[in-house]
Amino acid sequence: MNLTETPEIVTWKETHYVFVEKQGPFMNNAPQAWGEAHAQLEALTKHNRITGYLSLYKVHTQIYRAGFALDAPPVELPGGLSYELFAGGKYSRFVLTGPYTLLPQATGRVFEIVLERGIEQRDDYCIEHYLNDPRMTPVEELQTEILIPTV
Repeated sequence: MNLTETPEIVTWKETHYVFVEKQGPFMNNAPQAWGEAHAQLEALTKHNRITGYLSLYKVHTQIYRAGFALDAPPVELPGGLSYELFAGGKYSRFVLTGPYTLLPQATGRVFEIVLERGIEQRDDYCIEHYLNDPRMTPVEELQTEILIPTV
């Protein structure tokens, strides 16, 4: 697995975020949330400009959000999507290069590293930021930032 194991401290900026939220086991709910979010994509892009694809999640409460960063607050938000101005903040960033199917394993390793190094977390959403378009990028070259909220 091609995962950076030395985190870089970064600041995630305030983000206009539209999403589908599910609660429960991520293995079941993440694909369902993304399916519902992608079903609204055409309607969303009629009036809004997407600047990124990302999921926000809280492991302990099993909240998973699949969604899109926008360049401004949403206009004519399609039904089924929610909006939040996500505050962002300080994060420890790890990068996975490779298929999305490795994300559960990579995220597990990231949380092991956080424990091993005593990285203090704050109570906020973790982020998976998908850096490439899987329709145009070979699966082995896909890059995903895994960001852990840091004190």
